[in-house]
Amino acid sequence: MGRSKKGFNWRARQPVAGHYTDEKQIQALEKSYVPPWDKGANEPDPGQVDLKRGHDEANAWILPAQKRCFKREKSLHLPSTKLLSKKRRKHLEKVVQQKHKKAQWAQLIQDLGQVQCDPQALDQMTSISMIQTKGLKRQFAEDQYREQHPELFPTQSESSSLARLTPNQPLKRAKLKKLWPKPPAPESRAPDVLGLEEPSSSEASSSEDDSEDEPPAVTPIESSPPAPPQEAADARPVVVPPPKSGKIPRTLPINRGVPNPSTFISVHRHPEVQTNREKLPILAEEQIIMEAIHDHPVVVLAGETGSGKTTQVPQFLYEAGYTKSGKLIGVTEPRRVAAMSMSQRVGFEMNLPDLVSYQIRFEGNTSEQTRIKFMTDGVLLREMAKDFRLRKYSVIIIDEAHERSVFTDILIGNLSRIVPLRAKDTENGPLKLIVMSATLRVEDFTENSKLFKTVPPVIKVESRQFETTCHFQRTTPDDYVSAALKKACKIHRELPEGGILIFVTGQQEVNQLVRKLRDLYPSKNLEKDQLDDFNGLDEEDETIEKTLRKATLKRKKGQQSKVPTRSGPMAKGVLPRVDLNQYRAIPLDDTEADAMRDDQPEEEDVLEADPESLGVTTGGQPLWCLPLYSLLNSDKQARIFEPVPEGHRLCVVSTNIAETSLTIPGIKYVVDCGKVKTKFYDKLTGVTTYQVTWGSKAAANQRAGRAGRVAPGHCYRLFSSEVFKNDFPLHAQPEILKRPVDDLVLQMKAMGIMNVINFPFPTPPEMSQLKVAERRLLSLGALRFDKASKIHQITPLGKSMSAFPVAPCFAKMLALSEQQNLMPYTISLVSALTVQEVLLETPVGNHEDSFNQDEVRKIRKIWAGKGNHLLLGDPMILLKAIHAAEYEAGSRGNMLDFCNRYALRHKAMIEIRKLRRQLTNEVNLVLPHINLALDPKMSLPDDNESNLLRQIVLAGMVNQVGRRLEVPPNITDPKERAKLENAYQCGNLADPVFMHGRSIFFLKKKTVKPPEWIVYQEVFETDRMHIRGMTAIEPEWLPVFAKTLCNFLPPCQEPEPWYDIESGRVMCKINGTFGPQAWPLPTLTLPYPDTPDGGAVKYFARFLLEGLVTDKLDSLKEALLVRPLTFTRSASYQGEHVKKFLQALADEKVACRASLAKVSKKNPEFLLNEFKAFVPKAKVKSLPSIWPLC
Repeated sequence: MGRSKKGFNWRARQPVAGHYTDEKQIQALEKSYVPPWDKGANEPDPGQVDLKRGHDEANAWILPAQKRCFKREKSLHLPSTKLLSKKRRKHLEKVVQQKHKKAQWAQLIQDLGQVQCDPQALDQMTSISMIQTKGLKRQFAEDQYREQHPELFPTQSESSSLARLTPNQPLKRAKLKKLWPKPPAPESRAPDVLGLEEPSSSEASSSEDDSEDEPPAVTPIESSPPAPPQEAADARPVVVPPPKSGKIPRTLPINRGVPNPSTFISVHRHPEVQTNREKLPILAEEQIIMEAIHDHPVVVLAGETGSGKTTQVPQFLYEAGYTKSGKLIGVTEPRRVAAMSMSQRVGFEMNLPDLVSYQIRFEGNTSEQTRIKFMTDGVLLREMAKDFRLRKYSVIIIDEAHERSVFTDILIGNLSRIVPLRAKDTENGPLKLIVMSATLRVEDFTENSKLFKTVPPVIKVESRQFETTCHFQRTTPDDYVSAALKKACKIHRELPEGGILIFVTGQQEVNQLVRKLRDLYPSKNLEKDQLDDFNGLDEEDETIEKTLRKATLKRKKGQQSKVPTRSGPMAKGVLPRVDLNQYRAIPLDDTEADAMRDDQPEEEDVLEADPESLGVTTGGQPLWCLPLYSLLNSDKQARIFEPVPEGHRLCVVSTNIAETSLTIPGIKYVVDCGKVKTKFYDKLTGVTTYQVTWGSKAAANQRAGRAGRVAPGHCYRLFSSEVFKNDFPLHAQPEILKRPVDDLVLQMKAMGIMNVINFPFPTPPEMSQLKVAERRLLSLGALRFDKASKIHQITPLGKSMSAFPVAPCFAKMLALSEQQNLMPYTISLVSALTVQEVLLETPVGNHEDSFNQDEVRKIRKIWAGKGNHLLLGDPMILLKAIHAAEYEAGSRGNMLDFCNRYALRHKAMIEIRKLRRQLTNEVNLVLPHINLALDPKMSLPDDNESNLLRQIVLAGMVNQVGRRLEVPPNITDPKERAKLENAYQCGNLADPVFMHGRSIFFLKKKTVKPPEWIVYQEVFETDRMHIRGMTAIEPEWLPVFAKTLCNFLPPCQEPEPWYDIESGRVMCKINGTFGPQAWPLPTLTLPYPDTPDGGAVKYFARFLLEGLVTDKLDSLKEALLVRPLTFTRSASYQGEHVKKFLQALADEKVACRASLAKVSKKNPEFLLNEFKAFVPKAKVKSLPSIWPLC
């Protein structure tokens, strides 16, 4: 079967290449061969057989005598590669790896020797074999074995000799292995469970093979007892895979100094404080938090409200030694009240008030002993502008980061770049960044690769101190102020003891509720001083509220007079009185009774209504009712932390200032209206409006967290759950998207950040905001467009402006005031314009009726003065008010009475004084040669200085120019024409705007016609748009101070341009327009502009040859070969020598006497060769004697 199979033994039957080695012998035999028939007769016959020989001779010719030798030829082709099995391949790869290790071992030993620790430092360390890393059971077993077999372990002297052992003197490990007890066999575990079990036999064998190939270390052996064999087997080296490039990375330099041990600074607290502190949830997470801070440069801490993160984390860091080298722990707060109160609280808990300080915009108590510094985020940003790396800080804590103010976003963006820089700074050490909040949008930090390249760890402290229960309304009332009043009265009447915190939207609502609650539940049995302090909530606020109520009632009466009269029981407009005490009490939870709500009157009417009509009862336990809002004085804000009088219940009515950071003691019930007053800013038009809108879910949770600090609390939300679910956004919009970013762009440009859009904002501003900001800064002269880099570069003026902590428009006013010695007036003016609500419509004080509104207006008309004082407008009123108040305070020391008499807000005047002091210090730092002092008895500006102040105001507010609206002739209705008579057009606004009622031009509109051109401070919208802070300007000033916003026509030829000897420039008449609405400007007298035809150079050359520029050419006027008028004619009438003369002027950009003098100073023979063509040859030799021309 096999032989018949196709292809059987195919390899043996293949032709083989080669040759026989005996070819030459065969050829010799063939030549000597003689056939038998040629032989002789005496030869035997081949056919006969010789019996002696035993064979027939004829067989020799058939078979060879011996086997021939065949030699194969070697093939020139390479043999085919033999395929390797997987097992063989792995074995060979392992051999190659081992050879590679051996080849690099010498270099590795050399590199390790370079970074080896000094012997002195090594003696101070503890061997790793002596540290508890093996578990208690194993450690006890080793200790017991050492005691039983002391002869196996070397003494101290023997251990030192072990350090001199060479690789050729190994220890007797076999003996030790026999004596050492065998460890118990590891328990078998499930294959799907990962643990710390012993390595498998295959892993152990592979590690042993690797260790055999590795040469022994040449470093000295530690002076510690040798480890047992099992321990040596377990302590396998960790193999790090080489990089993909195949190169071994170079070792990093190691600080060979003595290592710093861990530090703990003991703090001796009061026992009561320590007991309360141990109840805080964050204290249980101290170890986790501190380890994360130690191991990571940036940590995000999301702690629930009431967990104690604001007060405890700075104490953790202080105890861990982050201030031992003189560094500071910086904590930023979004509000000044929080910074002040938290510093006091932390200092009290640590029993170290001297080490904990605060710094806000106008005040602070920092000293050389300060180690923990609470401050507002703007303060830290100003420090960063002076010292970008923040070298005096070791830790920066950004608290309440969820509020996302502009300064907070800039701080986090800058700190994300400072932290890596400080990590490389060996002199100042690393900087730690901790971002804290209760309702933090973690995604803005963890998913923003521009902000943090390495995702920071997020630590969440979930638990609260006490549980807070939230209650919703069945329906959402429209009048939330009245609903808050009712809810507070029900809580006070029916629920157990505990403080009440009511959230409303603004200062007016706060004062209304405080006044009504005090009337319903008045205080009793209090001392006179305490009662006066309690009732005097804010005399100025109380007067404002009364005035607003009167104005509102007057307005409503006017509206009712236009409505047809009613008949029946509602004819008198009085609601029927309903005694709710006859019905069952309305529960505090969600019930159907909350849905039964009649139509409510207006807010003022409800609060002024009879208590019985509101369904509340008077009397009972008195309420200790206190207001809280940002404009309240600091001493009055601090009253919420004082003990409540005996027999009273605490009730705090607050805006959202109490939403974060502040912990008001004793609060158990929170009444949340859910509303916030938000400032909306139109990014294109610049109009600002204040609107009351729903807050965010995060803010609502923050408000609810104010309860439950001392006991389980309750939050009563004056809106339904459906409204909360559907209408409340998850988080509030960041502030950077709701305000102009002019100051932000300027500060970042001053810090060297030219591409603002590439800055790592947590939430970047919109591109339209940045474009509008850059356009405004361009018009102010703070930026210039660089065509090469195609970005806006900061100018020297912009750098000077960035040094002042005010808006860019005010900063330019300060920067320009040095020229005319107007700095004291400008500082007062900027301070007054920065602070809001300085002037009140009525006098403030106990004597409310001492002045009426007409008398106050008469006083302000007197302050306005005449001439340029009056044209300065509203800023002049503020200057007079500051001057009079400071003079009164300096002479009599009683500013409060003066403010009450002249309708000034006292707190605003105090804030203006602080801002004046700060700006004065800043000016002295930027301009030391001025040596400016704060003079309380500063004199008033004269008429000329007032005119210069008008120009300075225009220079800072070039983007806020308005023009009086001309009433179209097609409007014939007298009432409609009267409405538009004093209206203005402003910027990009299509609708007219109107003067504010407090403006001095509005007060004097009957005697003085309002100015045609104005600048204003702000446009805001209520029922219609109004302008605030008006100053009259002259249109001739616009091309000087707002040249970029002017569009000019070609210069007028009638009259013809002329040369002004005083200014040394060519002047002309020119027409143009201003602004985006192209308001026509009057014919202006301006220097001849740069035109494409070079008209300024031509006219300057003409006047130069006429001898108007310099007297040196007067003697040559009659001898000129060319008429000077030729220079201003068309090119066809100009000769070649005229063109060369003009080209020489154009090349050096000489179009005025100052530029000619500058060029002549560099080149004394400037224009000499060109001028020779204009005089006879006889006069040429005398020309060098009159050169240079200037």
